[in-house]
Amino acid sequence: MAFKRQQRGMTFIGLLVVGGLLAIAGLIAAQVFPTYIEYLAVQKAAKKAAAGTTVADVRSIFDKAAQIDDIRSISGKDLEVGKQGNNVVVSFSYQREIHLAGPAYLVMKYAGSSQ
Repeated sequence: MAFKRQQRGMTFIGLLVVGGLLAIAGLIAAQVFPTYIEYLAVQKAAKKAAAGTTVADVRSIFDKAAQIDDIRSISGKDLEVGKQGNNVVVSFSYQREIHLAGPAYLVMKYAGSSQ
């Protein structure tokens, strides 16, 4: 009996539960990571588009950058273009839905601007 009291650790069932939870977290992270990479590309494209002088020019520059970086969540027509002093400010916001299981979705809301 003294030997069993000294043994500590995780049971096989506990190991399966922890492994299952880690696998689920990994699957969700694998679906979220590409949306974050796309957000970084959108932010970079918005900064490039801020070099435009007119609203049509800004949207055209963004659409060209979006084509290169394979941005599918947002297009030039979804941008909000404004001025702050002498600088053009390009703002955006969009959301991505990630299907988890059944009726469950994970909604990622992204927003940013060129400044």
